[in-house]
Amino acid sequence: MTLSLPVAAPLPDPKDPALPERVHLRLLATSDLHMHLSGHDYHADTPCVRQGLCLTASLIAQARHEVAEAVLLDNGDFLQGNPLGDYVARTGLRPHPMMQAMEQLRYDAVNLGNHEFSHGIGTLASALGEAAFPILSANTIPREDSPLAPLIQPWTIIKRHLSDQSGTAHLIRLGVIGVLPPETAIWDRQAIDGHVKMHPMARTVARHLPALRAAGADVVVVLAHCGISAAPLGEPPQDGALDIAEIDGVDALVMGHVHMVFPGPGLTAQPGMDAQAATLHGKPAVMPGFFGSHLGVIDLDLTRTPDGWQVTGHRVEARPIACRDEAGSPVALVVPDATLTAQVRQVHQATRAWARKPVGRTAQAIHSFFAMVTDCPSVQIVNQAQSAYVTARLAGGPLAHLPVLSATAPFKAGGLGGPEHYTYIPAGDILLRHAADLYIHPNTIMALRLTGAAVRSWLECSVRGYCQITPGLADQPLFDPDLPSFVYDTIGGLSYEIDLTAAPSDRGGRRIRNLCWQNRPIDPAQEFILATNSYRGSGNGGYAPVESGIVVLDEQTPNRDILIAHMQRVLSESGAALRPEPAAWRFRPVPGTSVIFDTSPMAAACLGEHPALALTPLNRTSEGFLRMRMAL
Repeated sequence: MTLSLPVAAPLPDPKDPALPERVHLRLLATSDLHMHLSGHDYHADTPCVRQGLCLTASLIAQARHEVAEAVLLDNGDFLQGNPLGDYVARTGLRPHPMMQAMEQLRYDAVNLGNHEFSHGIGTLASALGEAAFPILSANTIPREDSPLAPLIQPWTIIKRHLSDQSGTAHLIRLGVIGVLPPETAIWDRQAIDGHVKMHPMARTVARHLPALRAAGADVVVVLAHCGISAAPLGEPPQDGALDIAEIDGVDALVMGHVHMVFPGPGLTAQPGMDAQAATLHGKPAVMPGFFGSHLGVIDLDLTRTPDGWQVTGHRVEARPIACRDEAGSPVALVVPDATLTAQVRQVHQATRAWARKPVGRTAQAIHSFFAMVTDCPSVQIVNQAQSAYVTARLAGGPLAHLPVLSATAPFKAGGLGGPEHYTYIPAGDILLRHAADLYIHPNTIMALRLTGAAVRSWLECSVRGYCQITPGLADQPLFDPDLPSFVYDTIGGLSYEIDLTAAPSDRGGRRIRNLCWQNRPIDPAQEFILATNSYRGSGNGGYAPVESGIVVLDEQTPNRDILIAHMQRVLSESGAALRPEPAAWRFRPVPGTSVIFDTSPMAAACLGEHPALALTPLNRTSEGFLRMRMAL
């Protein structure tokens, strides 16, 4: 018998002039840093290996060592989001630690995110004025007299000399264009105060591409501060990456805003998205998590053609700074960058000292471990503060006779933030960092005049994220952990039941039962004042936008400041305790039925606080959560 053996073809000579010239361009990206410079959780005042640019910096150094001439980009939301950001904004500290860190790490360009505007135009302009790199936002159009006007540009071209397979160097011009959600003008309208207008993202990219190419761009990457898909459950259309990827002339995308990882698990497959190839409509794309949790890496193979340099191959990674062990505990994969750690040490320690300032006392622990299954103190105290503030502001006026209700949601209740993403304030002093933990967002106070029917519609919207339950079945999922907890509003001042067997409002159902005010069924025509925040009152989170005529209070007073003042007034005396309130809501009983949900492992020690809930701890998940069963 004769065997046919494979014959090795001769390898092409890389110096053969007949071969097309090829170069390799590496793009590195961060997004949604939210002022997380140190590997530290300022709310808990403990080290944290899952966040911090000081740790991401080590991945940046490694990626640069692997491939020379890498380009480093950031995709927005870098100036606000934790007590360090609040401390810098309140004190006006200069040089700005984040801008200084980005200069130290040699960022080539930075895109604006929506939260850049949260501390106001003056604070933003002051920080951006220090930038040693281009600041991008093509769909943000400042007024001519705005201090932002000379600081923001739509796009930039970054030049790199890259060697081909024969060692010949070629000048490659990378065009970078940035966009952010145009809804930012609504979300932060008071802080923006008319200084800028914001245009649609995809249309803006398409409009600027000809000029970018005409300026010599060989390759174009879009820094799109948005997610991939249509937003869930009625959210505004802030996710537009698929639309941007369809535009001819876009070669690659960096995404963000929604705090997810791509490529990675957890993203629902949809037309145009290939998670395995890490592409959107065939274009390489990356989303590098949040708080510095990942470094996005896009490697582009470029080949010279008669029409210029073309992308002929790619590799995409989202490299993590930490993982979880078999018990679900976080494990560091890198050590902090020593130079950057030393650079931020002073402001890091100053922030910790500032965040330890006492603002009140509590005789009982306040936490959010069960905030998704019952009304709890971590939500009640915010509703109490908002209600008291609005009542005082309306006192003596024509609306003083109307009852004041208050709406808020649990801001930290697991989800994408992991099992560490919960509020926990032990009994004793309530510190400034605890107040920031209770109210992590930069919202301002707003109050609306609503009918009882409108209040019911508000609540129907707030419970639409719970899964529809089949009576008689065990261990059904209670809610989608990828839907953020801040969409689940509780309205203090009412009592009601949530019927999980009914379809949610976005599918035509009605879940709110036995809705009462002062123990009487609510009158659909009765009028109320609803205290809330600027984000929610503007219709965000899937809530219907309100008519301007029903806004009765719209101030730039931060909700967190209202909460701190309330605690200083009510909980400052020794021995003071959070005023207990009956739970505003509960799930309607469904005999013979149970649901499961994930919470913090610390919840196991707190089961006795809610004897009315039939809770049974089950197991630890691979992500580190404690899975809990609840009998309905």
